[in-house]
Amino acid sequence: MAKKVVNTTGKRKTSIAKTTVAKGAGRVRINNMPVEFYEPAIARWKIMEPLKLAEHHASTVDIDVNVSGGGFMSQANAIRTAIAKGLVEYTGDPALRLSFLGYDRDLLVSDSRIKESKKPLGRGARKKRQKSYR
Repeated sequence: MAKKVVNTTGKRKTSIAKTTVAKGAGRVRINNMPVEFYEPAIARWKIMEPLKLAEHHASTVDIDVNVSGGGFMSQANAIRTAIAKGLVEYTGDPALRLSFLGYDRDLLVSDSRIKESKKPLGRGARKKRQKSYR
């Protein structure tokens, strides 16, 4: 049995995407903008992957996404994860879940890798100032 409204999240680096999936006519909006106008195009293609894989299910729901933080590509990866999780949870279809996992595991599992923090006496995470003995 399908739920009425499903809220899911997707994360990548410092980007967080919050998604609401509800019964509708197949509209997908990212920060209140239709996905067809999302720029750059390479990020839009990445976002469209779960929608193409689940065409039958995606045409019967409305998806609203709010995303913040990070760069455009990490935002796109967070959005696609949130959309895929939302579609699987909304439909409850195990075949859809298996097709997402077979295509790319990152569709259903958020990437936990983050930037290593800067350390004292250095210019970054690993680089240090040169040590002089005299």
